[in-house]
Amino acid sequence: MSAETAPTLLIVGLGMIGGSLAAALKAAGYRGTLLGCDRNGDEIATGLAMGVIDDGGSALTPLVERADIVVLAVPVLAMPAVFEALAPVLGARIVTDVGSTKRAVCDAARRVFGTLPARFVPGHPIAGSEKSGVAAANPTLYRHHKVILTPEAETDPAAVQAVRDLWELCGAQVLEMPVARHDQVLARTSHLPHLLAFSLVDTLARQDERLEIFRYAAGGFRDFTRIAGSDPVMWRDIFTANRDALLGALDDFESGLARLRRAVEQGDSDAMLGTFDRASHARHYFQTLLNQTSYQAMESRQVQYRVSPGGSVSGRIRVPGDKSISHRSIMLGALADGVTEVKGFLEGEDSLATLQAFRDMGVAIEGPHQGRVTIHGVGLHGLKPPAGPLYVGNSGTAMRLFAGLLAGQAFDTELTGDASLTKRPMARVADPLRLMGARIDTAEGGRPPLKIHGGQPLKGIDYDMPMASAQVKSCLLLAGLYAEGETRVREPAPTRDHTERMLNGFGYAVTREGDVARLSGGGKLTSAPIDVPSDISSATFFLVAAAITPGADLVLEHVGVNPTRIGVINILKLMGADLRLENPREVGGEPVADLHIRYAPLKGIDIPVDQVPLAIDEFPALFVAAANAEGTTRLRGAEELRVKESDRIQAMADGLAILGVDATVFEDGIDIVGKGGESANYGGGRVDSLGDHRIAMAFTVAALRASAPIEIDDCANVATSFPGFVALAERVGLTLKEVEA
Repeated sequence: MSAETAPTLLIVGLGMIGGSLAAALKAAGYRGTLLGCDRNGDEIATGLAMGVIDDGGSALTPLVERADIVVLAVPVLAMPAVFEALAPVLGARIVTDVGSTKRAVCDAARRVFGTLPARFVPGHPIAGSEKSGVAAANPTLYRHHKVILTPEAETDPAAVQAVRDLWELCGAQVLEMPVARHDQVLARTSHLPHLLAFSLVDTLARQDERLEIFRYAAGGFRDFTRIAGSDPVMWRDIFTANRDALLGALDDFESGLARLRRAVEQGDSDAMLGTFDRASHARHYFQTLLNQTSYQAMESRQVQYRVSPGGSVSGRIRVPGDKSISHRSIMLGALADGVTEVKGFLEGEDSLATLQAFRDMGVAIEGPHQGRVTIHGVGLHGLKPPAGPLYVGNSGTAMRLFAGLLAGQAFDTELTGDASLTKRPMARVADPLRLMGARIDTAEGGRPPLKIHGGQPLKGIDYDMPMASAQVKSCLLLAGLYAEGETRVREPAPTRDHTERMLNGFGYAVTREGDVARLSGGGKLTSAPIDVPSDISSATFFLVAAAITPGADLVLEHVGVNPTRIGVINILKLMGADLRLENPREVGGEPVADLHIRYAPLKGIDIPVDQVPLAIDEFPALFVAAANAEGTTRLRGAEELRVKESDRIQAMADGLAILGVDATVFEDGIDIVGKGGESANYGGGRVDSLGDHRIAMAFTVAALRASAPIEIDDCANVATSFPGFVALAERVGLTLKEVEA
């Protein structure tokens, strides 16, 4: 809506909500006439004196006849009477409202008009105050707040757009939602908390010692009960209008309260901890949504990296814990009997999503606190049905492994992820799971979300994987825990074996015969301590940074060097990198070492095909090493890179081309013509990471040998795999700025 030419707007009910709308429009430079109608003439007089309306009065009809858009800001129970007054004069005018219950408003409109007027757009701003009256009008009340519109099938799209424009001019974020869904959501997030606050304060106020109680009440009591100071008449009307949805929410709350009461009565510390921990982390998630910070589902956050050319690389650092092992530690710890203590847990968004998913299935989990997590296992058959879909963020590992262990549960589940994950193929796990007897529904093209039907008897199978994939292998082994008989998985090339190692560490026998991993169903897992090594995939970016930067001398501490993960070490050594493994040791069944790397000139090589599966996640960074090597580096047999978070072969080739590096793309690989030498090897430019964290970090490292700055778009997902990457990059010598794009 243009602020220069705007329709005449009538606000019926010039209280705080209606007055704030008028004030916000005035502040935005709205050029249309703003009219106010209120039974209380003092409110109109105050509105005129404040300058939030241009004219107004108590008689509705003459004001409606002057208006193009009518906003009903009256109590929900007053709507029928207002509709009756509007009916004779409404005509083709657009009408919207601000009521917090939409079914009652729509039903009232249908009773009065015979049908829902085509130009009536039900709406609800999610903003408010304990203050009332137009004197409390706040021109910033709706800025950065949500306004929910609930148009019905018969609603005119042009009218919806006009109302949307109105609220967006006030700085609001406008969403659309079905009427029933709106009322259910608001019953739980707004109406129920108000009901509980009123009830608690009333309960205490009726006690003889109420003065002592209130005198010594702490901040928590004040914060929780603040909303009990709201308008009682308004809330009586809301509770009456949204009775059914509110009662449903109250039933759920009473059920949860009864469970918590039983836990307190019985001294069930695990049950109490499970409730409190789920609530604590859900509250943290809610707070990040309010603050627009990055945690799990914050896909709207746009981040750009700006990296200055050149820099040095030196020092000693420890990168975060291995993501693959972190995921598995939560999964197996939750399914084990007993308490599992985890150290070095990766506190990235994907790992936290896995942790939260198990909380949603009734597992009590303490932490994470500085990488320490305590999991109170429930056994293989102790998971509870989640209340809704399980969200796994950006993690293909989590979704594919979850598919296996959930296929053996007695309850139905749905697995969802972020926008990037919904594009990734899941038929590779769904198809063999179906061979085992699982019932799994996927979206078109075998992509997420996955709907897994519980209660299906599983049978072990002998499965030859068509591609080398640790995720598929792990998925089938986890399903095999619940299957009758033996599950055997044959891989065409070696893949990471973290699942097999950890299962054995938890006392569940997994045997290996050549290229086949096998286990029998019907056993149990017993809790065991886990020390998560630093992630070699995260370490790779700094290995490459040191390998390409003259004068570099860097030590990466406590890095996992599982033989199925060291392809990047082998490839860099073949390229001539000065890389040594120091202080080798074993921690919790996983080999670790300190990686010491100094600069040495690199040369292009033909990457051995047998190393490809051992370095599949590390190739974006290795492509940057190839761009700085002398001669051509050739990669083949890497078609798996086409179906990662992005088509990593094409994405890297496109970015390298922008920098001036020649690369030829093949179906299963790439040829990169390196620049070599110790001076700047290529230019700068702006590249698109396509939301792929590894692409973003690879081009960050590339700036060390660039002649001009590199700007990298769509970097928010770096936090999903490598929290603290920016700080560590700056610490070792890169000049990197993270900005909101």
